[in-house]
Amino acid sequence: MPDSFDHDAPQANISRRERRRQRLDRAIVLARRHGPTAPIWRKRVAILSGAVLLGLFAILFAGIADRANACFMALYRLAPWSPLILTPLGFAALVWLTRTLAPDAKGSGIPQIMAARLEPDKAMDSLASARTAIMKFVATIGALLVGASVGREGPTVQISAAIMAYAHRVLRMPVRASVIIAGGAAGVAAAFNTPLAGVTFAIEELAAAYEQRMTMLVMTAVLISGMVSLGLNGDYVYFGAMTDVLPLPSALMVIPVAGVIGGLAGGGFARLMLDFARSELSLFARMRSKPVWLAAGAGLIVAVTGCLTGFTWGTSYEPARLIITGVHAPYWFGPAKFIATLATAVSGLPGGIFAPSLATGAGVGNLLRLVFPAQAAGPVVLLGMVGYFTGVVRAPLTAVVILSEATASHGLLLPLLATAIIADWIASYVCEERLYHGLSKGFMPSASRREPGDPPGHSAT
Repeated sequence: MPDSFDHDAPQANISRRERRRQRLDRAIVLARRHGPTAPIWRKRVAILSGAVLLGLFAILFAGIADRANACFMALYRLAPWSPLILTPLGFAALVWLTRTLAPDAKGSGIPQIMAARLEPDKAMDSLASARTAIMKFVATIGALLVGASVGREGPTVQISAAIMAYAHRVLRMPVRASVIIAGGAAGVAAAFNTPLAGVTFAIEELAAAYEQRMTMLVMTAVLISGMVSLGLNGDYVYFGAMTDVLPLPSALMVIPVAGVIGGLAGGGFARLMLDFARSELSLFARMRSKPVWLAAGAGLIVAVTGCLTGFTWGTSYEPARLIITGVHAPYWFGPAKFIATLATAVSGLPGGIFAPSLATGAGVGNLLRLVFPAQAAGPVVLLGMVGYFTGVVRAPLTAVVILSEATASHGLLLPLLATAIIADWIASYVCEERLYHGLSKGFMPSASRREPGDPPGHSAT
């Protein structure tokens, strides 16, 4: 018996040592899979840090953009005819700098991100690169300083997508299409303080085929960036709260008119932009072959329009807000803003069309008040806005959610949706191709870079 016991003891000791080693090995494997340096945690940190950074950037961008616009308006009040010199020269200089330093910074920024999702890694070489993002920021502020009819929302989308992509690259995580889309969607949410609009924008515009696995990433990025914006700016409503509603009989009269007029006008804007970019007429080809001179000419149109009207500079956020609240505005504001925004858009200047299009839509709604003078002004204006904005971007759900959240007009949700559906249908006959999708073709990986004189998907906003 002792001999047998002495023989089995080392085997038992070896077994215990093996079990301890196996437990240690398992702990190491689990730490690698789920510990602080594990891919799953690095991915979460990338999403969190990217969303926080882009939320902070959106707030900073909004503040600087508002001050740039205010600086221009102060100069305009001091010397009312100074834009006739400043604006054309500023347009020409900014377009030259953009084409020289970062060509993919031109225009809105949304078409670039729609193209970037096709090859996200390669997009970081230009479409979503740090160089392009910096140029986009600087040039958009510069555009506001010279009175261009631009917004910051499109640039915020492009820069936010770049921020999210770099957050993933720094933490050695792959940059996939979902990362680009999540960054862009979070940028929309932070720019307007409209979280739901960020999600719908990702579904309707940025992702041609919205995949289920993107859902959590988009929702998380939108939530975090929205919380950052809410924490620093407070729970504000972009255009101010709208409490008026339309009775059903009145809504049934206003909805089809607002949808048809908004769809025709918005679709016409999109058609003119795409036609200018692609027309083979020799006049347009010659204009596109001299982009700096084209920008100067467009700047002169913007300057003359602004000097004659006094309301079409920059985003025109304040006139739009006043029109929504029922303040009487000149009926020519909508057409004048249409001209200023179109001239800015075809110039190739960096800057978005979201805010200017909403302002133009407010002008369209202001014209509808002539047709329906007995109805509450605010709801009629909002239906005109959603009709025109839908006609431009052909994203009815995004248009409805943005305006519903930006005006807290939840009582008008169904009339807004009905108007947007009609406007989208009408606009599809005026301009069959959706604006951002058409413009994105010039940035697609398979598309060669446009040379002056070629149909420039790049050259429009």
